[in-house]
Amino acid sequence: MSMRGLNFVLIVTVLLGGVLPSAMAEERTSGDALIEDFTMQPETRWRFFTDQVMGGRSTGSVTFVQEDGQAFARMAGRVSTANRGGFIQMRLDLPSPPPYGTIGVRLVVRGNSQRYYVHIRTTGTLLPWQYYQEGFEVTEGWREVRLPLDAFAASGALLRSVPAADSLTSIAVVAYGRDHDARIDVREVGFY
Repeated sequence: MSMRGLNFVLIVTVLLGGVLPSAMAEERTSGDALIEDFTMQPETRWRFFTDQVMGGRSTGSVTFVQEDGQAFARMAGRVSTANRGGFIQMRLDLPSPPPYGTIGVRLVVRGNSQRYYVHIRTTGTLLPWQYYQEGFEVTEGWREVRLPLDAFAASGALLRSVPAADSLTSIAVVAYGRDHDARIDVREVGFY
């Protein structure tokens, strides 16, 4: 699509309140939708917190790093299940739902060869302990991870079984559930 055509699509989208006409929706969703590459003040969008908000003992931090011209977030810390705790997380509140046709979450990650999780929240996750979760493995080298929405498990029986893409309100990268040292780097976050 030419720059002029892309500008037209953006103007029409804004005028229609962020909804793409169906003829243009397929064009928009034919590829991946990048929502974060950590190049433009990510500290203004991402929040870090631990189970200490509920009395747990996990500790850690998120830092925003440049290495060999690549920007990324590094979440590191110690996850402790003491005192009924067990998580550290970095969370992004979504300013709008994912593009029409979204079927999954896409990350580019590396880390300390352990299992991590993505937690997503929706308009239906009203209580602080409600979320949908899917796990993934990291290696020492950068790799792409694709997590289909229908693979995410609800944290409780009161939630619908599969999260609807148009109801997503936040996405989090989480070290969770067991005593361990966490270190995960996230270079891209998006949808597919």
